[in-house]
Amino acid sequence: MKNKNLKIAMLGHKRIPSREGGIEIVVEELSTRIAAQGHQVTCYNRKGHHVSGKEFDDSALSEYKGVHLKSVCTIDKKGLAAMSSSFFAALEAAFGNYDVVHFHAEGPCTMLWLPKLFGKSCIATVHGLDHQRAKWGKFARTYIMLGEKCAVKFADEIIVLSEGVQNYFQAIYGRRTRFIPNGVNRPVQRNLELLKAKYPLAAKQGYFLSLARIVPEKGYHYLIEAFKQVKTDKLLVIAGGASDSGEYMEQLKTMAAGDDRIIFTGFVQGQLLEELYSNAYVYTLPSDLEGMPLSLLEAMSYGNCCLTSDIAECAEVVEEKAVTFKKSDVADLHDKLQMLCDKPELVDKYKNEASDFICNKYNWDYIVNRTLDLYRGN
Repeated sequence: MKNKNLKIAMLGHKRIPSREGGIEIVVEELSTRIAAQGHQVTCYNRKGHHVSGKEFDDSALSEYKGVHLKSVCTIDKKGLAAMSSSFFAALEAAFGNYDVVHFHAEGPCTMLWLPKLFGKSCIATVHGLDHQRAKWGKFARTYIMLGEKCAVKFADEIIVLSEGVQNYFQAIYGRRTRFIPNGVNRPVQRNLELLKAKYPLAAKQGYFLSLARIVPEKGYHYLIEAFKQVKTDKLLVIAGGASDSGEYMEQLKTMAAGDDRIIFTGFVQGQLLEELYSNAYVYTLPSDLEGMPLSLLEAMSYGNCCLTSDIAECAEVVEEKAVTFKKSDVADLHDKLQMLCDKPELVDKYKNEASDFICNKYNWDYIVNRTLDLYRGN
């Protein structure tokens, strides 16, 4: 496989093109860039509805930017969609004419042995230690751990996105992994248009932005509790759709009740998403758990001052180019929010450094070429 064009299958994501989560962004970037180099890439998409509602469903595509798209049978129920879609995708990939099958996320790796049995080279990307996520029950965690063990036993290579996860696999399994982080594109800045019409106050007062899936491990409950105590007329804009976590969204809205500075936009994409990133005062990510947060990379690429929890997966990304607070510590988060409100010159300092730093550090071209090297056994 050293010099020939490869036939590659990717599975484990929800669907592309889509911004339903970080995995979908990674699969889209990898698959389209690899296809542009002349390789044949097929992505196995889930059927069923978008995590943020039917209004975001796209018509079924068979090709996207040179990537072949196949929709696989999916049981569209909480806890079963990922399992069923990865099972049928792995089954098709096992019988398909592929050189490499690339699994994304731990749960789908439960089926990694199947294409391996049929002689396929199998790569697994662990986007995070999913069994630690608060939204999963006992059965789901057991299933995800089974996927982790299958990846360790059967995958030709395991890609991880942080040094912490790399150390985890070495300590628990004695398994060598390859550290290949996510990338980011340098974006075009957007002026306030849709955002100004939809939320007029945002243009006048400025806003803190937090944009990610609305799930407990993202720490939004800390953020709302802390922000309600901050003395400022700035807004807090929370953007993102719920993913198997509707009850958590309702909990957050109850917490925010009575403070009209806090706005929930729901799932956003396209121009509105670009405007949100382009015009934020500060971007904040208060997570307890991450793999490698693409939203943080994107926020910095837009030249944002960022405030994150001090977990290794965030701290490794931002280095000294952002502000951090102690994980899960509402009081420290409040203090850092208030500091950034009171010191706009500090915010400007971080804004001026963010984009060049992050775009130079995480380059998609390097990441794609490094991934192709693994496909070829290098």
